[in-house]
Amino acid sequence: MPPLRRYYVFICHDWEYSGEYHRIRELLSTARNFDWENLSVPEHDPLDSDDMLKRNLRDQIRPASAMIVLAGMYTVRSVWMRWEMAFARRIGLSIIGVVPWGSRVVPRVVQDSSRELVGWRQRSIVEAIRRHSR
Repeated sequence: MPPLRRYYVFICHDWEYSGEYHRIRELLSTARNFDWENLSVPEHDPLDSDDMLKRNLRDQIRPASAMIVLAGMYTVRSVWMRWEMAFARRIGLSIIGVVPWGSRVVPRVVQDSSRELVGWRQRSIVEAIRRHSR
């Protein structure tokens, strides 16, 4: 069997809703036959200034194979999530929106930015990453 391809994933999330971030990491980490590396900025490692954060975010997003966006309504008010999505679009990185369980409304910014919207299911998320990764 050939070695698995490694996917480099940046998870766009709001630290105030870190529970969803941790759940998506767990879903990806327990997926069978899926090798990935998390390029996201961890909650426990905040950066000092906006300029430093932008520089570091650019450095972390550039090598990504795909970006996952947790598409809760908080996305609308998160300046940093919108900035991350805009940067990903500028560099041609595929964005995959993950719609939270029971959510009927997906923020327009996520709809407009995403290559695909998927439900909160491990298989759907992994398959979308495989389909849209560069």
